[in-house]
Amino acid sequence: MVTTIQKILTIAVVAAGTMLTRFLPFIIFPEGKTPPAYIAYLGKVLPYAVIGMLVVYCLKDSFSSGHYAIPEAIAAVFIVILHKWKKNTLLSIGAGTALYMFLVQNYFR
Repeated sequence: MVTTIQKILTIAVVAAGTMLTRFLPFIIFPEGKTPPAYIAYLGKVLPYAVIGMLVVYCLKDSFSSGHYAIPEAIAAVFIVILHKWKKNTLLSIGAGTALYMFLVQNYFR
């Protein structure tokens, strides 16, 4: 049985860990200090690497399903075209997700 003190301590440790990961970059690299070149490089390339990894992860099982990644491909092309047109990441991802869900629920069951 979990006691109230254990629950409070668990919440406190999780909150402290979250705060540490949020505040540590600002403590290590204050506003007036320029970060090292390697950190600046990572700040430029990591967002693209993470997005690429997420795309690969999301599409990894698509080709083995019955519809052979057709709704995923339609949604991906739609996202690229919409993003090139509107240059709004949130709109592109939201509309692409909505299109994908519409296709999967109505046409690719």
